[in-house]
This record gives sequence, C-alpha cells and structure tokens, in this order.
Amino acid sequence: MSMAPHSSTQQPPLSQPNRLEVTALDCLRGGWPVFSDLQFRLESGDLLLLTGPNGSGKSSLLRILAGLLPPAGGDLLWNEAPLHGGDSHPPSIGYVGHRNAIKVNLTLQEDLAFWARFHGQPQHRIAQALEAFDLTPLAARPGRVLSSGQGRRLALARLKVMQAPLWLLDEPLVGLDKAAVLAVRNEIEKHRRDGGIIVLATHQDIWHVEEQRLDLGTFTVSPDQLQELEA
Repeated sequence: MSMAPHSSTQQPPLSQPNRLEVTALDCLRGGWPVFSDLQFRLESGDLLLLTGPNGSGKSSLLRILAGLLPPAGGDLLWNEAPLHGGDSHPPSIGYVGHRNAIKVNLTLQEDLAFWARFHGQPQHRIAQALEAFDLTPLAARPGRVLSSGQGRRLALARLKVMQAPLWLLDEPLVGLDKAAVLAVRNEIEKHRRDGGIIVLATHQDIWHVEEQRLDLGTFTVSPDQLQELEA
C-alpha cells in the first residue's frame, strides 16, 4: 500500500463536504496514449467503480490520482484546488495497489502504528483496524510470515487507521476469503457514510450498491485518434 507524500494532520474531518473533479485527463504509458479526455466528478459519499478491458487504464488512473504517475494532460481538483501540489493542503490519500508493500521486519502492530503516527491519528485506531480485518491474533507477528491474504488484509487495515477522505482501491478483494471480503465491504460502506470518496477498480463481482460506473474503454485512444496526436 502506498500513500501520497503528505500527512493528514491538517485535514478537516470527513464530515466536511468534499469534491473530486477530473477534467480532460490524458494518460500515457511508455510514451503511448492509454486514454484521453477523461472526466468525472465525485462528492462526499460517492463510490466510482472503474470498468473496462485489460489495458484500458484502470490501474494507471488510480496511480495518477494517487500522485504516483504524472498525467499527460488535464486537471485534478480537490475542493477546487489542485489535488497534488499548489498552495492548498491536499487530502491524505489511501491507496491500495496490486502490491501490499509489507515491511517484512515490522509486526502488524508496528506497521499500523507507523501509519497512525504519520497521519496524526490516535493509537486506538490500531486495535479497531486489527479487529475489523480479523488480524488481532496476528498483531505481534512480523510481516515476513504473512500469507498473501493476510498481507492484503493488513494493507486494507491501514486505511482504517488513516482517516483519509479519498480511497483508491485497485482489485482490493484479490486473495481474500468470504469473511475478509465482507469486512472490506463493511469498511467501504462505513467510509461512504462518514463522507469519504472511493474510486475502485475490480474484475470481481461487486455487491449491489448505489454507485457510479466509469468504463475506461470508452476513453481509449483509437488508431485514428493516435494518428491525429502524432500529426
């Protein structure tokens, strides 16, 4: 799990209305266009489900939103200010990518304690996160002994200690059993009720929820468009 390089200590509570706006966003991968002129707007409590075929840019979009990949063009705004950079205080961002980014020598307790301190959150959130993802019996174990499913649950548990208003989730249910999937669903719905915003990409069946869907396949650059871009 990667985090945007800024702390949430100065962030307002999730109860404050927030807005994420993406306009005319272009993405290049290896110098080749992936999608063009993508746009959407999300308000507090919204969930955006990213769909589209492999290679349509779902993971790339999440990485751009997380500040890990620069856009080729367009604007990313959080409450009408730049999502990354600028003079305003950007939001803390919870990003769960394909890799769990486990610190092999830290115990689960120590791992979550680090993120709680980094984001200025109270230590009692650690116990809540461990319990939410059934990790309490593993709290004293180092990351190197975790199974892939346990590592995924730890990556997701970090979200609960951060109090970040924006969650970016890339295939969050991969490797999880039914109980863990239910825990993820519960935390997603709780985050939305608290006013958080979520952008989620998955190939798996998603429970029936009120959501927005964005098919990135409709923004894929066609061969004709590519010729125009190269002209």
